[in-house]
Amino acid sequence: MEDAFQTAAQWYDGTNAVRHSGTLSWDGRGGFTLAGPEARDEFDAADLRFGEIRPEQRVYHRASVPDFRLILPKEIPAGLAAQLPAKSDYGAWVDRLGLGKAAAIFGVASAAAVALFLTAPDWLGPRIPPGWERQIGEAMVGDFGGRICHTPAGDAALAKLLAKVDPAEEKVRAGVANMAMVNAVALPGGQVMLFDGLVQQADSPEELAGVLAHEVGHVRERHVMTALLRQFGLSILLAGADSGVTNGVFGLAAMGYSRDAEREADDYARARMAQSNISPMGAAGFFERMAKSRGDSEDAPAVIGWLASHPSLGERAEAYRAAAEEDADYPPVLTEAEFAALKSMCTQDPDVEEFGFF
Repeated sequence: MEDAFQTAAQWYDGTNAVRHSGTLSWDGRGGFTLAGPEARDEFDAADLRFGEIRPEQRVYHRASVPDFRLILPKEIPAGLAAQLPAKSDYGAWVDRLGLGKAAAIFGVASAAAVALFLTAPDWLGPRIPPGWERQIGEAMVGDFGGRICHTPAGDAALAKLLAKVDPAEEKVRAGVANMAMVNAVALPGGQVMLFDGLVQQADSPEELAGVLAHEVGHVRERHVMTALLRQFGLSILLAGADSGVTNGVFGLAAMGYSRDAEREADDYARARMAQSNISPMGAAGFFERMAKSRGDSEDAPAVIGWLASHPSLGERAEAYRAAAEEDADYPPVLTEAEFAALKSMCTQDPDVEEFGFF
């Protein structure tokens, strides 16, 4: 049995170029001994590393002595071979399991990671602390680069419209951005932005009320952070309020919600409009007009943002039209002067940045 744990060996001890000859023995307790006529060395098995296979030899190294080399015959006793480090083709754990099993485990882990990434926004978004959400929202508003319009009459009209569709004590904040896109977005931290291109497309304050109520619905239903995480990934949380992750308003404008989230926001909008006695026919007319000019299928080209979302424009128009009460006498949500003030905000504000895309 003793012969099974010993073999001829040659080695360089790492301190000089002298080659020693002798035997390598396994002590049965986790250590090796090299013994020769002029040299002796002892070390733990954990210190030994596989080096290479030569035509009739195998070479090992020691982690603690960089220049140490142990040269053994290619054929050695099985008992001793079992204590020596094995050749590693793919890495220690892969070699232990085998390439097939390791590949299967990696595939399952990759699928789980992808599934987690795809579903994370849905469960993580509504759980983002309000403080984080407010900071991210403030950073995004900053990215509009001085394009938020203000006039006393326009601000008052927007506040009146907002009060009609957002009856909560803590109001959502709203603004009009001097941008030509037919779009509106809900931002983190309870903020809604109407783009002037959409304001100019509206033929009545009731149309704007439907748009504004829809975006308020996204805020109140906690859809915003879910959509942002889906659009920008977890980098938006890692960066916090750093505007580096939000310096593209076009990316923000293209932020999309799920089909269910869009329907929930529309349901919220119709409920608030009914509560405030606002005619849903304005929103229905807006969607119908946009459907004719932009196309009404999910595959048809559509403007980014608000009008590019699901369900289709025709379906949404039909839902708002169905919400109208027969023979109802809906009062105007804004006066003609207030609506005009809202539409002229961006042209009347002397300090707002120039109209258009950027």
